[in-house]
Amino acid sequence: MLFNNRPNKRICNPHRHSKPRYYYNKNLYRRLKDYGPDPFTININEATLQNDTFRTALWTGTYLQLTIMSIDVNDDIGLEMHPDVDQFIRIEQGQGIVMMGDHSDNLDYIKKVYDDYIFIIPAGKWHNLINTGNKPIKLYSIYAPPNHPHGTIHLTKEDAEHAERSEH
Repeated sequence: MLFNNRPNKRICNPHRHSKPRYYYNKNLYRRLKDYGPDPFTININEATLQNDTFRTALWTGTYLQLTIMSIDVNDDIGLEMHPDVDQFIRIEQGQGIVMMGDHSDNLDYIKKVYDDYIFIIPAGKWHNLINTGNKPIKLYSIYAPPNHPHGTIHLTKEDAEHAERSEH
């Protein structure tokens, strides 16, 4: 088991690529998986901070999706645009630069973001988030409507890019 620096908080992840992830909250192990479309409650701060996958869908419904992400130091989400999806992102840990624009080669909206910041990406905006800090960015993202298939887990950015290429 891996432990972090907060008391009574731990994750169980003995075999990174073969076992499901769990987080520990008040004597309850919670598997980090997609619980949609069933009713759902979670301590989003704890789940986000414990997550070490590039992307895990926690809840996918008909009109909304919640994912958690971990962006490595000196890495980024990757330049992307969702034509029909609005997106809300909250940073729980880390710091970076968010860029948005109407064209992939003209990201004229540039802001520094860090713990407790949110940003909203309107449908049709090109965007990227770059980690400029010295620890992973931990964030959660809400998509409306959902942007990833139910149950999505991308262990790494490369997994996400490969999945994206296969969908097209």
